[in-house]
Amino acid sequence: MRILSFVVSGLLLVTGIARADTVWRFDHLDRIGGVTAHAEGAPKIITTGAGPAIQFDGVQDALFIDKHPLAGAQTFTFEAMFRPDGGAFEQRWFHLAETDPKTGQDTGTRFLFEIRVVEGRWYLDAFTAGDGYNTKIIITDKTFAIGPWYRVAMTYDGTTFRSYVNGVLQGETPLVFKPQGEGHSAVGTRINRVNYFHGAVYEARFTTRALTPEEFLPLPAGLATAP
Repeated sequence: MRILSFVVSGLLLVTGIARADTVWRFDHLDRIGGVTAHAEGAPKIITTGAGPAIQFDGVQDALFIDKHPLAGAQTFTFEAMFRPDGGAFEQRWFHLAETDPKTGQDTGTRFLFEIRVVEGRWYLDAFTAGDGYNTKIIITDKTFAIGPWYRVAMTYDGTTFRSYVNGVLQGETPLVFKPQGEGHSAVGTRINRVNYFHGAVYEARFTTRALTPEEFLPLPAGLATAP
């Protein structure tokens, strides 16, 4: 039997299963993935071998984007390509936040990619919190060199929350997840402007099902491959 796949209005259809993908390329400071963005500090567009990326200074640079791209998702994959450049121990560099539709204030329901920097290396912290859940995967002895570009991902398949670096599983834990509401996002800092990120971000993708590592975004050839 032949398997057909094609893209229609942002949906990938594979044998009758719809998968919604949203891709954000970090190549402008005022719009990301067609969504309005607001820069604070002085994040910079830099040139890489695979095209533009955005660089953050770890002190005051941030980008706020007027969308929570995984709002409503019951299962998910959150992928990002980034380059850590050292700096402070605790850096919260990609935050998806739910907001209260009545007050416009953040509810505390969120997704976060974080890193911890120790002696010139880093390790991943993948985190999500919401109604009835507060879950992180942080494996302190799986560390990586500062400086190269990396692919990170977190997934949820309906029962298990997992995190990956360069397609390699870092950890997994059971999760009783509830979909998150509409909101906004911060890149380069936590949404409340603490724990700034020193490094660069190239691309992110948000998918409404749990992808396998073989389905993750490949690191473009123009970005140096991490060891």
